[in-house]
Amino acid sequence: MNIAFNLPINRVSFGQVSTLILRTLFDRERLSGEQHNIFLFPIANQIDLGSQKQDQSFNNWIMAKVANAMENYDRDIPVFKLWHLNGSLESVSRKQNLLTFYELDEPTKLELCIGKNNNLYFSSKYSCEVFANSGVKANYIPLGFDSYNFTEIKRKFNSDRIVFNLCGKFENRKHHAKIIQAWIKKYGNNPKYALQCAIFNPFLNEEQNKNAIANIVKGNKPFNVNFYPLMAENSIYNEFLNSADIIIGMSGAEGFGLPEFQSVALGKHAVLLKAHAYKDWAQDNMVTWVNPNGKTPAYDGMFFQKGQPFNQGNIFTFDDEEFLAACDVAISKAQSSKVNTAGYQLQMTHSKEMFVDAVLNTFKQ
Repeated sequence: MNIAFNLPINRVSFGQVSTLILRTLFDRERLSGEQHNIFLFPIANQIDLGSQKQDQSFNNWIMAKVANAMENYDRDIPVFKLWHLNGSLESVSRKQNLLTFYELDEPTKLELCIGKNNNLYFSSKYSCEVFANSGVKANYIPLGFDSYNFTEIKRKFNSDRIVFNLCGKFENRKHHAKIIQAWIKKYGNNPKYALQCAIFNPFLNEEQNKNAIANIVKGNKPFNVNFYPLMAENSIYNEFLNSADIIIGMSGAEGFGLPEFQSVALGKHAVLLKAHAYKDWAQDNMVTWVNPNGKTPAYDGMFFQKGQPFNQGNIFTFDDEEFLAACDVAISKAQSSKVNTAGYQLQMTHSKEMFVDAVLNTFKQ
């Protein structure tokens, strides 16, 4: 089968998902003989595999697929594109399947136009519903567990201390400041608990990231709250995810929530907002839920600006006390058992093989 891919190959979320697709196809071809005539168009003509485990055979395979695209591609061959809505009206093919991450609830005319001109897929059922309410059909494709980069690491020491992780690049949309300030109010400077924050935003400079942290803690950081720099390699990030007992996922808007998903799949307990894409993959027996108490405009003057042709709408909100009560419940679970065995189900129900099969099926529709 002739198939084409237009993918970002980089270190951020889009690039991680793209690399998972390609690595899985590479392994299928190498190990089981599954053959496709693949044409690969890296978005922006950039290939950055620095966050991945280095594999020269895989790198060579990537370059061969890029060369095949440059030398032999025909625009009648359908393409699977993983990218933002912004930039997806353009296509290398006359038939484009687009998987994108949409987070808000008021799609603009331009976003709807782009959706109508693609075979559209979201990694969130909520996003599918939002677009359907505006007359644009989209199908749901859940992402897969990246077993190449994320594996369980047994804790090297026994401790009664309960460690929380908070992930994702710093944004108002993710409620990082609200989460950290509420957590500090109850657990700050208590040696029984720790909060580890991997919220470095690569789209902000070093000074902006430092100022964001200073504003959150108001210049008085508790000893049991730590902020980590950018983790450039997945192996380091895997160690970070494994170092906690509980992952916090209280983002007001997510297209999937990869750090939270990977953490739960690795057997971590979780406190999650019962909204948007979290509801698609997280089961009641895996997580401690916090119900949203409303919505608020997403505009932050930086990543979301009112009146623009993209990213308009609202994010879910929550009550601080309900969040902290859920943290107490999760602490009790972690004290009972450090391992959330129910979370392991995600490695099977959302395997990389199932994800790639769903991607390949887009070419048949």
